[in-house]
Amino acid sequence: MIRLSDLALPLDHSPEDLEQAILARLGLSPGELERFVVVRRGNDARKKTAIKLVYVLDLVLHDEAKVLAEHAGDSHVRPTPDTSYRFPVRAPEGWAGERPVVIGAGPCGLLAALILAQMGLKPIIVERGKAVRERTKDTWGLWRRSVLDPESNVQFGEGGAGTFSDGKLYSRIKDPRHLSRKVLTEFVKAGAPEDILTEAHPHIGTFRLVTMVMSMRETIESLGGEYRFQTRVEDFAIEADSTGTRRIAGLHLSDGSFLPARHVVLAVGHSARDTFYKLHEAGVHVEAKPFAIGVRIEHPQSWIDKARYGPSAGNKILGAAAYSLSHQTSNGRTVYSFCMCPGGRVVAATSEEGRVVTNGMSQYSRAEFNANSGLVVDIQPERDYPGGPLAGIAFQRHWESLAFTAGGSNYQAPGQKVADLLAQRPSSGEFGAVVPSYKPGVHLTDLSLCLPDYVMQSLREAIPVFGRQIAGYDHPDVILTGVETRTSSPVRFTRGKDFQSLNTRGLYPAGEGAGYAGGILSAAVDGIRVAEALAQDMLGLPTAAPSA
Repeated sequence: MIRLSDLALPLDHSPEDLEQAILARLGLSPGELERFVVVRRGNDARKKTAIKLVYVLDLVLHDEAKVLAEHAGDSHVRPTPDTSYRFPVRAPEGWAGERPVVIGAGPCGLLAALILAQMGLKPIIVERGKAVRERTKDTWGLWRRSVLDPESNVQFGEGGAGTFSDGKLYSRIKDPRHLSRKVLTEFVKAGAPEDILTEAHPHIGTFRLVTMVMSMRETIESLGGEYRFQTRVEDFAIEADSTGTRRIAGLHLSDGSFLPARHVVLAVGHSARDTFYKLHEAGVHVEAKPFAIGVRIEHPQSWIDKARYGPSAGNKILGAAAYSLSHQTSNGRTVYSFCMCPGGRVVAATSEEGRVVTNGMSQYSRAEFNANSGLVVDIQPERDYPGGPLAGIAFQRHWESLAFTAGGSNYQAPGQKVADLLAQRPSSGEFGAVVPSYKPGVHLTDLSLCLPDYVMQSLREAIPVFGRQIAGYDHPDVILTGVETRTSSPVRFTRGKDFQSLNTRGLYPAGEGAGYAGGILSAAVDGIRVAEALAQDMLGLPTAAPSA
């Protein structure tokens, strides 16, 4: 097959127009094109009055060699890459040897466990939270009744933090082995909509993620995997041999048991702060890493649709519009949009009592009234929180605690209108044209009570700039809700080329919590790569990582 990319057609084109465009683009007669499939479809909305759909297609042609030769200098006409997944190794039939352990059942742990199970290694998955259905009830308990379960919430439980999100399935990671295709294919098998295989910016949404995660658990269990929910890792047993080489030997669990383990995937997510401390105490190599903090900003989705799509706003093909913004401020900071959720809501995302954390979520339909996005400012360890590899955790906790107090000490979130933030005055009274979606509720106040001065200064500079790019972005009634602190992990458990901890053999740091991913897709891809390296080591093969 031949892959044809960057083929643009008008938004209102017919199915027949697509075939004609292929023929015209390659100079073919109708008989030379046997069939084609859409690999990806995006849109180009730079000209609002002439929005185009942009396609990547795989073509079956009568004479592919001829076409490739005729278009040899065209980077948009190439042989179709092989995106099929191949296991680097498999356990012998009826494997009854050592079982690998995966800590965490978020996107990274889920894909690591699935790959290990498909290779015949019967993994044990240890998850501190509950199964996804029960976890969903606990999460709604915070949103509706201000009751937090520290072990079952937006951050902890089957599916990880990505379950209560927009379910975005795109990433900017380098992926020469097309492992993201393996992830998306497994998601579709588990019940995700098939359009995630072709949309340029695919997403699933919370409700579909719940059923998908359950289906993947059933697959893992059918292949010999074992889940242990509501089981927290309390400590790590690490041994050292006569040469001083350290190795993981097992896990002390919250039920009082000890789980022997010599190959462990650490896929705990970015909010497993107590686990980070235990690993540090056990001497596992860890470093501080950058992250970002800020707020959630909300606008009516119709404003964003109109600003992005002009007269085509509301078109079903385009759906709810998204945006991506970035600004370098005069104080040397970067302000940028993060985890933009079209047609969604802002949600309470804390996992610790006495703290307020915000996040964004939307369903597959993206049909709710508001658009929301993180609006965050970069934080650097050396500049903003010196004091050791875990100092970022204390930094996050400090501002989350202040947000809890500023919101009224009842899990309501502190909020401020854009007009008041720009004028450096507290907000009070009634909401205007923008009504916030956060539950248990938003308490209008002054966000400077719970964010550093340099963050407030950066937001004041960036918001008017963004208002010149998206009409209505800096409308006086736009609501900012605080605080967004968990954009990524504040630590990195550094690993070598074999994917193992730099100083603890058998421990495989993985995913977002370990500092190696940011989002569902990149975390899942990292889970695959780690599972492959672990399996090779377990089965006595060279421990060098599979080709990147």
